[in-house]
Amino acid sequence: MSTPSENSSAALLKLENQLCFPLYAVSRMLTKAYQPYLQALDLTYPQYLVFLLLWEHDELTVKELGEKLLLDSGTLTPLLKRMEQKQWLSRRRDPRDERSVLIALLPAGQALREAACHIPEQLLGHMGMSQDEFEQLRSQLNTLLTKLA
Repeated sequence: MSTPSENSSAALLKLENQLCFPLYAVSRMLTKAYQPYLQALDLTYPQYLVFLLLWEHDELTVKELGEKLLLDSGTLTPLLKRMEQKQWLSRRRDPRDERSVLIALLPAGQALREAACHIPEQLLGHMGMSQDEFEQLRSQLNTLLTKLA
């Protein structure tokens, strides 16, 4: 016969009692939900995230992009090179600091902004959430992200 403490320990290790699994599963499913919208624009999800930042800031360093996306330069650099090959953005050394690489939108990358405008609204509809539910969940997740960082 197991003791109450053994039962509670066993319960702690059940998948259904974990926070990590629903976050992991939702992340995968949400990324998958983006796919049809992004494929229509010939974008991957990480490329879309880069564009979201560049459409907001026009120009950022690789370091700033990495900090905002929580990605290291080893992951970000090949992604940015592929985007540069598609003539969506430019990469150039910062004249003020040769160690920094500036990322800026090119006209083709800027043009994708208009085509992508509908994506957030379509995703919200796909998730079946109200704007209030969405904002509350986003706020909770951002709070968690801040605490974990």
